Amino acid sequence: MKGIEHILEVALEALRETTGLEITSSNLVNDDAIISIEDKKFIAEVKRQITPANKGVVLSAIKESMQRFNYPMLLVADYLPQAIAEELCRQGINYMDTSGNCSIRAGGLVLSVQGKRAGKAKKEHQSRAFQEAGIKIIYHLLNDPEAINKTFRDLAGIAGVSLGSVASVLQELGDLKFYLKTQNGKFLNNKTELLKRWVIAYHEVLRPRLLLKRMRFTKIHQSDWETVPIRDADDTVLWGGEPGAALLTNYIYPGNFTIYTNGFWKSLVSDLQLAPSENGEIEVLRMFWEQEDGYFEKQIVSPLLIYADLLGSGNSRNIETAQIILEHELSYLQ
Repeated sequence: MKGIEHILEVALEALRETTGLEITSSNLVNDDAIISIEDKKFIAEVKRQITPANKGVVLSAIKESMQRFNYPMLLVADYLPQAIAEELCRQGINYMDTSGNCSIRAGGLVLSVQGKRAGKAKKEHQSRAFQEAGIKIIYHLLNDPEAINKTFRDLAGIAGVSLGSVASVLQELGDLKFYLKTQNGKFLNNKTELLKRWVIAYHEVLRPRLLLKRMRFTKIHQSDWETVPIRDADDTVLWGGEPGAALLTNYIYPGNFTIYTNGFWKSLVSDLQLAPSENGEIEVLRMFWEQEDGYFEKQIVSPLLIYADLLGSGNSRNIETAQIILEHELSYLQ
């Protein structure tokens, strides 16, 4: 596997060859480096690869860094899919990859190199802790860190997985130092990193398997989405994603809609007056957990799941809203 230092070195050399400019770097700490391009300095965040599953987490980290540093940010990656590179351009985020592609704008410096062929990124090995059963277990641990002290049998029942899965997942989480044992019991450790890893795994592994159907509004216009009678549905129906965030924070107005249900999507046709549509603005996903009573009154999923949905979109406004949820509803994970 390519190390962070190697990726940075190759990317810088590729940019030197392409532009002929004087480019130096220093102080690689926690995946960050100071890069000088001629007389312009950047804080660079170096990543192996950016994928649809992790782009929200990466962009969130970049936006946080942009608020902390006086220098502009520069994302350096081994591999960038074209669609994500274009999205970075739209959001005004500087980037470069190891093939020599880049889009960098700072002051009078404007660099844009496109079309350099990049080899496809190799899929990194994902530990069992971040496969489907592990994602379900970690979801409950992040919602309630004290649950780490429950018995394996209780955790298996809460997460809906086997006893063997609980044992192996907790073993790996311990090996990865995501929880520690003390005389006073167990406690989650490095929760911020665990949250990032969970969000990425959720979008990469579990969430695609939960999608039941895309649908659209019929008799109710999407501007009146709050009048959708989800309380009257025969099955449990909860808002996630943008509408869940709107109800939780009052910070955004949803343009895309996420519904989680423990029933069948066909029931939503009559219950909610929705219709199947391949390009519909509503995604319907299957619930993978038992209902959290604490958020039933608002008919929303947990803040943790709303946060993950928002980050997965990669939308800048959604990422801002996710940060608000992290600072308020999920502050115990920071």
